[in-house]
Amino acid sequence: MSVLAEVTGSLGSIGYGLAAIGPGIGVGIIFGQGVQAIARQPEAYGLIRQNMLLGFVLTEALALIGLVAPFMFGR
Repeated sequence: MSVLAEVTGSLGSIGYGLAAIGPGIGVGIIFGQGVQAIARQPEAYGLIRQNMLLGFVLTEALALIGLVAPFMFGR
């Protein structure tokens, strides 16, 4: 006897949930390292903050692409 498991529902939402893990970890690393860098060199606050926000924006762009991709390439 063989038993087949059937998956119903939107697999895109499961895929996005898995895809959101990477940007979440990336944002945590960016801000953690940014705070450490500011603590070590407070005089470079402006430059570090600028690079930190740029990294955050690019990382979040990946998360948004992961959100939109299942709708664009789904059936």
